[in-house]
Amino acid sequence: MNQAHLHMVFNHFPIIGLFFGIGILAYGIVKKQTILVNTAYVIFIFCMLMAKATMMTGEGAEEIVEELSISHDIIHEHEELAETFMKVLYGLGLVSILGLVANYKKHGKASVVSYVILFLAIGSAVLSKSVGTSGGEIRHTEIRDNANLSNTSEANHENESSEEDD
Repeated sequence: MNQAHLHMVFNHFPIIGLFFGIGILAYGIVKKQTILVNTAYVIFIFCMLMAKATMMTGEGAEEIVEELSISHDIIHEHEELAETFMKVLYGLGLVSILGLVANYKKHGKASVVSYVILFLAIGSAVLSKSVGTSGGEIRHTEIRDNANLSNTSEANHENESSEEDD
């Protein structure tokens, strides 16, 4: 496995994990179930760690992809969005650790912490959409805003025609 492959393996965990964690945390808050709230915190901490692994493989992935004649501007935009996402995700992970401690010690402000974490998690999830999309656009030109869908349709039609001729 090279750095680009590892980057693609790791990058899904923080994004998908956020959505699972948000759902579990919201349900845990509504039902006043500390075990569910703590489970969400652990998921957010795991998301932070996996995002760090993703960032660590990003530079190697960039070098590999640039050799494939991918525009540096697209890669740079993804990198900038990922750095912003990571700052929020680090905050989420660290506050989640504090939330675990607060719940363990049965601190009076533990429920306030859970709402702060929910807010941070939702903010992280919003940012994750931009990061994930910009990363996908690097190799998946069909999802770019400037994708020429008419050429794609023509190419698909030509492929279908040539298959029928065979």
